[in-house]
Amino acid sequence: MATESAWFLVLGSVFLCNLIKTLLPSISSFILKAIQKDAEQDCEMRSEIQEMKKEHSSISMMDEFARYARLERRINKMTDKLKTHVKSRTAQQAKMKWVVNIVFYILQAVLMISLIWKYYSIPVTVVTNKWLTPLERLVAFPTGVAGGVGITCWLVVCNKVVSIGLHSVS
Repeated sequence: MATESAWFLVLGSVFLCNLIKTLLPSISSFILKAIQKDAEQDCEMRSEIQEMKKEHSSISMMDEFARYARLERRINKMTDKLKTHVKSRTAQQAKMKWVVNIVFYILQAVLMISLIWKYYSIPVTVVTNKWLTPLERLVAFPTGVAGGVGITCWLVVCNKVVSIGLHSVS
């Protein structure tokens, strides 16, 4: 009745999904670092601002007011440019993290739906009736096989066990 490796396939799928879910922030950051190369430009702009500030502090305001004011305006302009650049990059990062999360959850939903579809009519595993006596019908849903563990119950149990196990490890 039950497929011999069905319980392992479902458990492995749930484990993999939960593992990827815990690593999702790291995966998003890795993808962002691979895509965005603007960090170098930000470092250049920051170093340029620091150099201008050093030069600015070395100029006497009383003796060279015009040069002092020009340099101050350049520093302010470069700082504003850096701020807008960082804001746009931060918005792009948030958008990319959102897209990665959405793609993951869509793929996870497709995987779970395909597992439910595949094991809808057959139990994932069969245990003795005594173990499930009061909840036998609920546990066997949607198969209705006595002593069988249905896919929905198995997914819930596996998901909970794996998430607790991964949470205790991390």
